[in-house]
Amino acid sequence: MEWFSKFLGWLFSLVYSINGNYLAALILFTLLTKIILLPLSIIVHKNSIKLVKLTPEINNIKYSCYGDKDLINTKTLELYKKEKYNPLVSVFPLIVQLILLMGVIEVVSTPEYSGLTVSDMLSCGIDFSLVSKNVGGLYYLFPIIAAVSSMIMCITQNISQALQAEQSKLNKYGMMALSTALSLYLGFFVSAGVAAYWILSNLMSIAQMYILNAVISPKKYIDYAALEESKKKLEAIEGSEKSMDRELKKRQHDDYKRFFSIANKHVVFYSEQSGFYKYFKGLIEYLISHSNITIHYVTSDPNDVIFDIAKEQKQIKPYFIGENKLISLFLKMDAKIVVMTMPDLDNFHIKRSYVSSDVEYIYMDHGLSSINMLARKGAVDHFDTVFCAGQHIIDEMKATEEHYGLPHKNLIAYGYGFMDGLIKTCSTDPTIASGDFILLAPSHQKDNILDSCLEPVIEGLKSTGYKVIIRPHPQYIRRYPDKWKRISAQYSSDPQVITESDFSSNTSIYQAALVVTDWSNIGYEYSFSTLRPVMFVNTPMKVINPDYKEIGVVPIDLSLRSEIGIEVTGRSADEVAEAAEKLLKTKCFSAEQISEARDRSLFNVGKSDEVGGKYILSRLSQKK
Repeated sequence: MEWFSKFLGWLFSLVYSINGNYLAALILFTLLTKIILLPLSIIVHKNSIKLVKLTPEINNIKYSCYGDKDLINTKTLELYKKEKYNPLVSVFPLIVQLILLMGVIEVVSTPEYSGLTVSDMLSCGIDFSLVSKNVGGLYYLFPIIAAVSSMIMCITQNISQALQAEQSKLNKYGMMALSTALSLYLGFFVSAGVAAYWILSNLMSIAQMYILNAVISPKKYIDYAALEESKKKLEAIEGSEKSMDRELKKRQHDDYKRFFSIANKHVVFYSEQSGFYKYFKGLIEYLISHSNITIHYVTSDPNDVIFDIAKEQKQIKPYFIGENKLISLFLKMDAKIVVMTMPDLDNFHIKRSYVSSDVEYIYMDHGLSSINMLARKGAVDHFDTVFCAGQHIIDEMKATEEHYGLPHKNLIAYGYGFMDGLIKTCSTDPTIASGDFILLAPSHQKDNILDSCLEPVIEGLKSTGYKVIIRPHPQYIRRYPDKWKRISAQYSSDPQVITESDFSSNTSIYQAALVVTDWSNIGYEYSFSTLRPVMFVNTPMKVINPDYKEIGVVPIDLSLRSEIGIEVTGRSADEVAEAAEKLLKTKCFSAEQISEARDRSLFNVGKSDEVGGKYILSRLSQKK
């Protein structure tokens, strides 16, 4: 270290010899060290920009692998290697600066290294050899100014330095507090010359940062829109973890551990919430009654009905796994078959298993609507098998595969198990479609009946003399609670209108004399189970995939409406009243017509769960 101190001493003596003023020499010396270290500073600046540029991808890795630290680390290191980013590059300049600071302390505290004496350190009435703690007075300003300069430097870095600006508040302000406190503390114990060097170095670092930002602008390399989007996604899933109480976290931890403690899992069902069990019910009951396999049922709803059902049915093993932990569970999935109604497998945070390539993923839609139009583009591309409700789904899948050059999936002529249950219930219930009311049941999409034409529709329906029950989609109440409150208040004093927000019973649906909807599946379910026609209000069409026309298959949602009901615009009360009277009092659509449309639209009416169950048992037999 002594050789380095001698070198710095020689350098200081060189600048001191220019005008013989210690303070001026200190300023020039500090500037010279900054120039010497400039190549390293440029490397650090570029490396910081590169890391921030990679941050959206890093955040996406954290999002898609949430809960699996080992996989996150592995994928992050793979990204670093691919992009030639080395996190240690930024460490080396810090070490150099620390060595430089130690050398400066030696040079200033031992002026002989510069060929100077203590008397040479007197400048502008200040003796730079003195230590603040020892002499006090105005010399106390040195540690204070050093601390303030450190604080200013940290503030400017938090705002303008590419990497520091993206750190957490704790990191930003924690570092500022530490740097300020350390500068204040050390400033009392080092000579005024060292403190002055520290002050000058901080101020020059601020200037250097702005110069580098101007020459090598982070905005040219960093996609800040993608960065913000990735941060929001990560914050959302981290927020779901924080919203759990301690007891629920423990329950999730125990269920997660229990799930992976069981080897050789045959079938796993995944449900987003309690209401989805009805779509799996018939299929699960068939599997249980025709085999001894264990049904592993994963749900993200801690209050799912499956937990009560499993108390009576020992072949069902339920697990509560929240959305964040679900990511890790799917990544480590080790079952033979996974059945789910949630689309977009492998498109977002829920991925196919990385521990087993032999898992067969089955997509089973919770409706008979067009998947191509009402799901995102590519929503089922990464499933191996699709349980198809009708020929229209097979036509869509084949056309999609051909148009986009995708691998062929197993397309099973399954049907719609939930509809089978409704048909069975309605065929033996004498109260079906016998009520003295009309049910208004819109979807939750933008510009649905509630938002675009509620008043003329209600007035037209009221003119029939029937009561009108307004039953919104559950998602509408969740998304727009204030709107629903206003609607409820608007009709609270009208004895002919009832607002319903209790979704625990379906009585109002299937006892209704008429169902009025826009683009909700409830229209088809009511018509096909009761063999009664429906009124469809042509609000702006529900479209999730704007490119649905590319494959050249007309969605069933467009073709089926006129076969089982009357379409209206909803803009005129008279139009609605006329259609309602016709549907209620004439045989404009016979039960035979609707039954024929149902059998033409759906596979295996009354036995879809048998077909699906046999397929799963057959595949399990092949996988042994």
